[in-house]
Amino acid sequence: MNDLDLKINSHFPGLVVRKDLVKTVKGNAIVPTYVLEYLLGQYCATSDEPSIQSGIQAVKDILRKHYVHRNEAGLVRSNIKEKGRYKVIDKISVDLNDKKDVYEAEFSNLGIKNILVDSGTVKKHPKLLVGGVWCIADLEYEFTEDKHSSPWILGSLKPIQMSHFNFDEYVESRRQFSTEEWIDLLIQSIGLNPEMFGYRSKLTQLIRLIPFCERNYNLIELGPKGTGKSHIYSEFSPHGILISGGEVTVPKLFVNNSSGKIGLVGYWDCIGFDEFAGRQKRVDKALVDIMKNYMANKSFSRGVETLGADASIVFVGNTQHTVPYMLKHSDLFCELPNSFYDSAFLDRIHFYIPGWEVDIIRGEMFSGGYGFVVDYLAEILRSLRNHDYSDRYKNYFSLSPDISTRDRDGINKTFSGLMKILFPNVEASEKEVEQLIRFSIEGRKRVKDQLMRIDSTYEPVQFSYQGADGKARPVTTLEEDEYSSYYHKAIREDNNHDFSEITQTKSAQNESGPSSVRPVLEEKHLTYQENQKGISFDNLFGPYLIGATKIMITDPYIRIFYQIRNLMELLETVVKHKSLDQEVFMHLVTTEDQNRNDQQVENLEKIKKSGYSVGIKFTWEFDNSRSIHARHITTDHGWKISLDRGLDIFQPYEMNDAFAFSNRLQQHRSSKAFEVTYIKSRPG
Repeated sequence: MNDLDLKINSHFPGLVVRKDLVKTVKGNAIVPTYVLEYLLGQYCATSDEPSIQSGIQAVKDILRKHYVHRNEAGLVRSNIKEKGRYKVIDKISVDLNDKKDVYEAEFSNLGIKNILVDSGTVKKHPKLLVGGVWCIADLEYEFTEDKHSSPWILGSLKPIQMSHFNFDEYVESRRQFSTEEWIDLLIQSIGLNPEMFGYRSKLTQLIRLIPFCERNYNLIELGPKGTGKSHIYSEFSPHGILISGGEVTVPKLFVNNSSGKIGLVGYWDCIGFDEFAGRQKRVDKALVDIMKNYMANKSFSRGVETLGADASIVFVGNTQHTVPYMLKHSDLFCELPNSFYDSAFLDRIHFYIPGWEVDIIRGEMFSGGYGFVVDYLAEILRSLRNHDYSDRYKNYFSLSPDISTRDRDGINKTFSGLMKILFPNVEASEKEVEQLIRFSIEGRKRVKDQLMRIDSTYEPVQFSYQGADGKARPVTTLEEDEYSSYYHKAIREDNNHDFSEITQTKSAQNESGPSSVRPVLEEKHLTYQENQKGISFDNLFGPYLIGATKIMITDPYIRIFYQIRNLMELLETVVKHKSLDQEVFMHLVTTEDQNRNDQQVENLEKIKKSGYSVGIKFTWEFDNSRSIHARHITTDHGWKISLDRGLDIFQPYEMNDAFAFSNRLQQHRSSKAFEVTYIKSRPG
């Protein structure tokens, strides 16, 4: 275990589990992750490997012997009859039969109901009355001639999901973690490896949790297939449900007028609509209309009666086109069914998760570290629905008066949700608050900017905020910075202009590919956002390395394989920009890898040998006598390029897939947040 895992186990004993164990024990059991993790938490909540292995076997044995598969329900009922008593794992719900004045249980997979439950059990586990609880139960069978009596007898019942928690202890333990540590703990809790994600990407993952802790939160995520959009809503919490977007009706979602029974919004904290995209999907117009009212006012009508609910609504779907294609030819909502492609409906959405920024899930992205038993975290988040943190930025910042009430509500609800997740009753610094308010504004701005493309009646809005100095701090979306020549296409007056020919400073910085026009070199400072694409060593460094015959790279982190590969790609850039008859001397100053020095030297030696054939004379030295903090590239023709992250500017990508464009072309990789400064040396 690393230091964080040790700390997690120390402050949350019995409430955390090693996340790679879930797949080990699941087998063919169709049981939610939160149930499996509860069992693992009971038997494997330890750092002792022998105990973990024995715990895994215990959980497997429990599932094999006692979990009820629907298609084997008849066999299990027979076992109970023949043995007289048998232990089962099933989802059990309880209702009060007011005609008989008794509580009666129903077993979901086993398919039996009307089983008497004593009042003490219901009082001890009240969640049995609200949607049901996964339990280990002892069932007995005793035949009776009385047709009004059930032969099934409940011997004992033990919930196998969280039945109680201490919020104050949770908050106090949170205080023992730095913000970075806490975010990593949460990322591990949802099953992901935090080392594979930057700060912005981690926030994007945590946004998916807000519907569980914020009432009536409306969220949409559209992006490529395979990015894990729907997993959270199907596996994470017993208080959420994921349904297919094509299977929803007004009675199922809201209320059945004939029976008067309230629909899903009355029973669940979060309702996710899967596979929501698809232009040709048929949707009931009445559903869209009632949903618009519910998303705006938290209420819906049943005849003359108006009902309310607080379920959050999430829409997830796949996109078929790239972001620049959508921005040039339509908008970022273009994949939605025609009935939902409605500005009044879309205006109710509080945050648009840019799914194209989320990497397709790969094996190395899953966590092998410790995280919360997800049912424990789900209960914490549910309890936070009763809190409101939306004003906690107001001690430091205020939103621009140009922002409308509906925009402001979306920003406030997102900010409140993030504060609940990251800082539950814990003070956040001004810098941390600013990061969250900017992210909250960006998510709502993404919605509003697309509405202005769809509906010309929407007026432009300046999305900004002010600090104590009263100076406006504007917020842009990442795709606005990347593709600014397309982003404001429909907002501009001259809609017939060929915007593909427009070049602006920001987009010019990110365009890739060779150019016949040699750029003018100038001193400047550039800042890039996390997950920005279109960046390569060719357009960052290439123009400033043309004509240099000696180049020195100072970077202490050229040690492991991917870092040395970055160095190789820098050499490739030099080769592309030099003439065939030119030789360039390149020298690296770095630090020695104390653990794998032999491999480091071997890789650098390979680069040296390879360089001779293309006119690169490569040498290196290890400087272990002092700490190398500054990272930069210097040339013999007077340029110094200062790099705050060195050559390590890209997010992790699939380096073993020869057919992945992110492997072949740098401009198709997501970047980390970094800055570059170009300095011209002065003669004399």
